[in-house]
Amino acid sequence: MIGIIDYGMGNLRSVQKAFEAAGQTAKLTQDPEEIQSFAGLVLPGVGAFGKAMENLNDLGLVPAIQNYIQAKKPFLGICLGLQLLFTASEESFGGEAISGLDIIAGRVVKFPPDLKIPQIGWNQIIANKESRLLKGVSRQAYVYFVHSYYVRPQNPSVTLTTTEYGISFVSSIALNNVYAIQFHPEKSSTVGLKILSNFGAIIAKGENEVDVG
Repeated sequence: MIGIIDYGMGNLRSVQKAFEAAGQTAKLTQDPEEIQSFAGLVLPGVGAFGKAMENLNDLGLVPAIQNYIQAKKPFLGICLGLQLLFTASEESFGGEAISGLDIIAGRVVKFPPDLKIPQIGWNQIIANKESRLLKGVSRQAYVYFVHSYYVRPQNPSVTLTTTEYGISFVSSIALNNVYAIQFHPEKSSTVGLKILSNFGAIIAKGENEVDVG
């Protein structure tokens, strides 16, 4: 079974229903101990980086997530869930960077001010390399985005796809057992369902990406 971390950010039920539509069994959870029992774990989310980290800390979920990933079990971050995996984000009101989960070295930065933000709507993901997560997905597929910030990995080799929006930004990453995407698979029609189905296949086979970090 797939666990979906419920920390009060975003429409988590939509993610759960999308997994079910992709033929996977998924359960929402806030229990740090229960998290370790799932065959695969998903961190979704929409909203502010700082509030998300506050909620995760208040629920005791930060060490639970870190321990789960260290155990080499399949993990998927979605939208804000991608950004939270990084070392820090410049999304703050006081001018100081906010610390993230620090699973992926790098920062979360805001789109340039001359662009219309947030980016809302369909855009292409351009595949940089082969991946189990993107098996059977077009190398230039369209998916649905809603975000004002993007990730900047310290090691560019973790990049799975990039997307053009005034600039070229990283729209998905993979490192060992960790996968994460900036777009919303639950809003991305058949492409999104295929990606969620692929994550289910990764869990079933117990295989991770080649260590690129």
